[in-house]
Amino acid sequence: MTDAVRKRFGETAALIAEHQDRRAGETAERLRSMLAPSGDERALDVGTGAGALAIALAPLVREVVGIDLVPELLAEGRKRAPANVELLEADATALPFDRGSFDLVCTARTLHHVARPEIVIAEMTRVLRAGGTMLVVDQLAPGDPLAAIELNAFERARDPSTTRVLADVDLRGLFDANNLVLRRSEVVREKRDLDGYLDLAGCHGDERERAVTLAPSDRTAEYGWYVLTKPGYDSQ
Repeated sequence: MTDAVRKRFGETAALIAEHQDRRAGETAERLRSMLAPSGDERALDVGTGAGALAIALAPLVREVVGIDLVPELLAEGRKRAPANVELLEADATALPFDRGSFDLVCTARTLHHVARPEIVIAEMTRVLRAGGTMLVVDQLAPGDPLAAIELNAFERARDPSTTRVLADVDLRGLFDANNLVLRRSEVVREKRDLDGYLDLAGCHGDERERAVTLAPSDRTAEYGWYVLTKPGYDSQ
């Protein structure tokens, strides 16, 4: 992740944490229905931010480790985290964990902020045990290349830490490259208030005016939720 990511999320950490608090119940219910965890899993949340996913997972599993590069976001998460959640500063492209360390590895709304999402997925696969479950959640770009270019132009204008919002076909390619087996997927549509969405990114002044001119007329965003399994056996 870049300095732009640290700057953008450091400046808006409190606002992001408040936003995730409002969505906490909905997030927890979706995790429960999609993952159906046994309760004994050791889970990792990559790009945890203010801990939204990690905190929602906490009642469903034995323990959760969340990692992020932004200290301000981690500080907000620690204010809210229960005892079985540990939040650490670490890089998603070089996870400081041994192969096969986790039963469940997740990332939510993170991949479009990294220059090399394929490395993040490869690292998540490495630290996931054979037979373990991976959850990937991110905004989806349209399948139409021109529409995808327009969406990405808006998202970068709104938030300079955005690298590229991937399409469903791109994400599935990353999963296939790591031999992950797709068990379930859903597309969740979110109706957005443009002003609130710009506020959440700390987008003001001339940058805000430019982002407004680039905003899609359809205020509904699509998020892909993918549940995958890592097959095979880890070598000892």
